[in-house]
Amino acid sequence: MHSACESRQECSVRVMATRWGICSAGKISHDFSVALRTLDPQHHQIVAVAARDLQHAEDFAKRHNIPRAYGSYDELAKDPDIDIVYIGTLQINHLGTGKLFMTHKKGVLIEKPLAMNLREVQELIAVAQDNSMFLMEAVWTRFFPLSCELRRLLSQSEVGDVQIVRAEIGSPLTHVPRCVEKKLGGGALLVVGIYSLNFVFMVFNGEKPESIQATGHCLDTGVDGTTVLVLKFSRNRLAVCTCSVTSNLACDAVISGTKGTIKIPQKMWCPTTLVVNGTETEFPLPEPDMPLNYINSVGLRYEAEEVRSCLLNGLKESPVMPWAHSKLVAETVDEARRQMGVAYDQDNTQ
Repeated sequence: MHSACESRQECSVRVMATRWGICSAGKISHDFSVALRTLDPQHHQIVAVAARDLQHAEDFAKRHNIPRAYGSYDELAKDPDIDIVYIGTLQINHLGTGKLFMTHKKGVLIEKPLAMNLREVQELIAVAQDNSMFLMEAVWTRFFPLSCELRRLLSQSEVGDVQIVRAEIGSPLTHVPRCVEKKLGGGALLVVGIYSLNFVFMVFNGEKPESIQATGHCLDTGVDGTTVLVLKFSRNRLAVCTCSVTSNLACDAVISGTKGTIKIPQKMWCPTTLVVNGTETEFPLPEPDMPLNYINSVGLRYEAEEVRSCLLNGLKESPVMPWAHSKLVAETVDEARRQMGVAYDQDNTQ
């Protein structure tokens, strides 16, 4: 089985670069473009960037030495020289942009969360299937070298049978509109909670929990400010996920097993330090060639490598971040939001 962590030796017939289009000229697209430049340019090339404002696209293209700039997403969709589009828009736009590019026969790497709810996730997957296009949710954490090592340790039962997993992430983000405004898809679960949930489902290999209990508090904007989730899995295994856009949390993760403990002591969403039964190992990242907007985001390079590997192997979904896991996270968030009383306009679409 293909793995993101296997060495990617490419034979001579596979030397053509993966041709990227960038959808949206915002902060995360900047970091993704910088991260791509840490990879072999014979393997990854950014062909074009699109923004809803042509000037923004042209400025972005100049900054990153990208040949083409478009003032609309439609123009990018019609560019014949693109294999895959990185979508760095707000999550409220993921469904529309994802469908646009896939129906124009472009694969897509869509920033997390993949969509606003399970219905939208299912619709994106259906469009990918109908058009035989590659689709992946950009859960970059799963492709970090540390995460690859973590999965290896779990597969070898390094800490015995896993009993409890805890993952938390949070910081004060109420000053950032996209994090707290309902019309922009804000809220703790959608903005940061997807990290803790994805960690848990990675550890439990995509198993569906037997029960979900959610509690917390909501902001005046109608979205959740802090949410605590307790997931119960088969054989009495538990997971506790905490996410917040109002409070500073440790942003750590702990896996407790019958024979020991695995800890990510900090930055669990972009991890570089792993502690296994008290033994600490560092997984350093390469240096970027220009300043980044977000911490450790040069690590976006690893999900780009996964995309290229999948495309070269003719895969339509990643075995490391499969569609089933995206559906499971969305379904869990939907249920947690139901219990919290958080609803978005997208939930009412028939």
